[in-house]
Amino acid sequence: MGKKLEAPLLINAITGGHPAVAGINKSLAKAARQTGVAMAVGSQMAGLENPGLRHTYEVARQENPDGVLLANLSAGVPPELAAAAVEMISADGLQLYLNVPQELAMREGDRDFSGIVDNIREVTSAVSVPVIVKEVGFGLSKESISAIYSAGVRYVDVGGQGGTNFIEIENMRSGQKSGKGVRNWGIPTAVSLLEGLSLELPILIIASGGLDSGIDVAKAVALGAGLTGMARIFLKEFLDKSEEGLINKISGIIDELRMVMLMSGAENLAQLAKKPVLVTGAVAEWMERRGIDIDRYARR
Repeated sequence: MGKKLEAPLLINAITGGHPAVAGINKSLAKAARQTGVAMAVGSQMAGLENPGLRHTYEVARQENPDGVLLANLSAGVPPELAAAAVEMISADGLQLYLNVPQELAMREGDRDFSGIVDNIREVTSAVSVPVIVKEVGFGLSKESISAIYSAGVRYVDVGGQGGTNFIEIENMRSGQKSGKGVRNWGIPTAVSLLEGLSLELPILIIASGGLDSGIDVAKAVALGAGLTGMARIFLKEFLDKSEEGLINKISGIIDELRMVMLMSGAENLAQLAKKPVLVTGAVAEWMERRGIDIDRYARR
């Protein structure tokens, strides 16, 4: 997006839209500026519906005027609202999120998702910045990523299972309880990343969902991810400790990534992406069942 990051790391969408959270976005943006990583704000629908809440998102750009900042809305929004969200924070890109399981777990959630791919295509054509389609913790199959690509999108965040479980969150919020099978719904992050990479499309794939360390970042990059995203771990660090603790956490993750690169003999990220990777266990079995050749990662 025309800007340089200090590490392949994104503070993924967390919050916005309530007066009490403006300080969180301010601190997240300050941490992003000081560590040189990217950031996405939370869903901006509240700010679009109520101008009085715009500042809870705008503070991120004010605190980090030159950094990579992503707008965020549902993949079902009209193109004009998507453009307004980008304008609100002078965004470098727009995240369109997919969250069907979460919506189904919400009593007041959406039940009709027809036309989503066509809408993504319209939004991608209407906005002036790159569009990133992302899942929120349930992962993307290669078929879904292929459909997203066909809509003109060239950035995909797999948002795999392994991090925050939004079905559980909605269950706690409503007091209801989904069955165990539904609560565990989703494609694990490693699997979703490999499924997307197997398509060998000209897209940048962001790995997110349960990552929380520099070695996790290194593994994702070694497989072929162009960027990695984290959210819960950063919010927890900020709430449990402080803004300084958050900055130290991000810096520590970057330092660990550097250590892994040095120990692996990778001078840069391009070299790390060429290192052989051994895929075992349930992930390897999944790839075999799906007819995906993972041995090519060991042959590079």
